[in-house]
Amino acid sequence: MSLPTDPGRGAVREERRRVRGEHLSRVETGDVGLLAPVWVGTWAEALTGDRQVLEAMVAFEAALSRAGVTNGLGSNVARLDADGIDVRALARDAVSPGNPTVPLVAALRGAVPEGEDPSGLHHGATSQDVVDSALMLVSSAVLHEVEGQLAVLAGRLAALARAHRSVLCVARTLTQQAMPTTLGFRVAGWLMGVHDALAVVRACQPLPVSLGGPVGTLAAYGSAGPDVVASVASDLGLAAPVLGWHTRRTPVLGVATALAAVGEACGRICADLLLMSQTEVGEASDGSGGGSSAMAHKANPTRSLLVVSAARQLPGLLATLASSGADASERPAGAWHAEWQPLRTMLRLAGAAAERTADVAGDVTFDVAAMSRNLGLLLAAVGKDQAWAAAQTEHVDVWVERALAHHEEVC
Repeated sequence: MSLPTDPGRGAVREERRRVRGEHLSRVETGDVGLLAPVWVGTWAEALTGDRQVLEAMVAFEAALSRAGVTNGLGSNVARLDADGIDVRALARDAVSPGNPTVPLVAALRGAVPEGEDPSGLHHGATSQDVVDSALMLVSSAVLHEVEGQLAVLAGRLAALARAHRSVLCVARTLTQQAMPTTLGFRVAGWLMGVHDALAVVRACQPLPVSLGGPVGTLAAYGSAGPDVVASVASDLGLAAPVLGWHTRRTPVLGVATALAAVGEACGRICADLLLMSQTEVGEASDGSGGGSSAMAHKANPTRSLLVVSAARQLPGLLATLASSGADASERPAGAWHAEWQPLRTMLRLAGAAAERTADVAGDVTFDVAAMSRNLGLLLAAVGKDQAWAAAQTEHVDVWVERALAHHEEVC
């Protein structure tokens, strides 16, 4: 039995929706980094904005149109660009279809000059091809910059390891003083972590274009499909996959794994610097410290703590992306959509971590006197002297030399 309804309530609800819609249209909703000081103002932010993703999507459509002509299977759309497209409007129009490709293609078709054949636009592709390829383009740009920043960081760490290879200090395990080591050996450990991250970043490149059409078979191009894929990939500077990867998300997982490795390497360096810069330890400073709103005497190691914050966020985002590969059928439902924001956030966090850690490595200073003082506490605790400490570390330079030799091979 249906219950009687008050027609007045429906009108009230409709009016509330209208007022709410007007309010939302006036609200400034862009994410300009207010709560993300780790990546705001970095090149990683500049390469991953909505406008950059949109431009990458349009670049894919343009490359596809040219590939069709090259392979004698379509008409070329003379000019495709993102200049006249309202990104915010496109985002709002993406809600209904669940992705931004549908409204983008409509906008691009609407901009085709009268008399020009628009049939080559988006021919044979599907929405996922456009978004996946755009994210691969954006990821490639970020990874290129990450690789460069890691190389700079590695060079600075190698110089620090050489300069401080004989400086005695305390090694700590489980937060406690443990045994003597050298500052050069500690920095060499940081250097090897950066080498490891570089290897993972390089291994996942070049990233592949995505072009499979509605169910991955690129049926619109028939037996010429592989040639079209190769043409689009070459045009965009991406790799041509052997087979489409709509549900096989290995490329995205590869990028995410590399970014997590970057965060781990940079986070480890900055975590050590946070401990070494504690007032009671006093062994290091990561450069000009950040101020406090309540305690004017403080100079917080802000850059290091921001990098550590990035390193702590990356593993959780990696887990989200790793879960997207376990999906059924020829096209994923929901799993693919779940990748977009985590991937972009990982690009920003890891990119910023690499940039900021390279800066820190160029500015860091070490207090040798404080290291000697802290080593004295260890010697007193174990009843030993400086000669014992020197004997415990006389072999350490062999390992530093190995790390420096490896650096010459890697960089």
